[in-house]
Amino acid sequence: MSPWIEAARPRTLPLALSCILMGCFLAASTGSFSWIVALLSILTTILLQVLSNFANDYGDAVNGKDTDLRQGPIRAVHAGRIPAKAMRNAIILFSALALASGISLLSIALRNAPASAFFVFLGVGIACIIAAITYTAGKRPYGYVGLGDLSVLLFFGWVGVLGSSYLHTHIWDWNQLLPATSCGLFAVGVLNINNIRDIESDKATGKNSIPVRLGRQKAILYHWCILITGMACILVYTFNHFSGYTSLIFLFSFPLFFRNGLAISRLKNANELDPYLKQMALSTLLFVLLFGLGTVL
Repeated sequence: MSPWIEAARPRTLPLALSCILMGCFLAASTGSFSWIVALLSILTTILLQVLSNFANDYGDAVNGKDTDLRQGPIRAVHAGRIPAKAMRNAIILFSALALASGISLLSIALRNAPASAFFVFLGVGIACIIAAITYTAGKRPYGYVGLGDLSVLLFFGWVGVLGSSYLHTHIWDWNQLLPATSCGLFAVGVLNINNIRDIESDKATGKNSIPVRLGRQKAILYHWCILITGMACILVYTFNHFSGYTSLIFLFSFPLFFRNGLAISRLKNANELDPYLKQMALSTLLFVLLFGLGTVL
């Protein structure tokens, strides 16, 4: 496989798409949906996710956080498969592509919205680009001080779901904070598995993720809190907007989250944890698709 494709980490894309699809489904449930807005939202999100993955690969390498202690997939810059300069250029390119795609999206989606909405969303989009880069790159990466979880909840949950829904409806529905929080928390769960897997190497290199701060056992308890709270949020939302038993189809995804929690609790070897990153991401996507199906039915 091409080192560029590996560095882009395609397995993270289902997670990035989940919040956008959730916003689209919520908008469709109100009778407001645009295919062009949905497709441009998906394109922009994919570009931002690839940008984030490139920046993460680059930042961890140049900041000395990638060492031989690290488990999981090989990092392209650290392994010498992609020169640091080439990766830096790719970060600049994808920043420009994400900005261009985002502006195109806003120009179409907000043409009939208040003028201020365009500039608010433009600011949010620029913030997304900055957050994607500075997670591990730059002089003071916020991912190294345990703020990655909050960032993921914000961008993969609240911003992704509420923002994408607004682009269709031009209405802020704060009740949607509950499904947005579910999406965000499940995304945090993926990051938490990653950080539990890397707890020893992160500790050795001074990367103070939440699992490093809590210790392994408390990080596992934290993982269960993430999963249970995410499931509780969507249950509360659904019962408050109950429209028939078909709206509960998403419950079929819940055993996958319990399976994930049990695996994280049981497995000790870091390499054994790695497949559950993908499992958690795909479970989140399935959850969103089942929620959307129940909403449509």
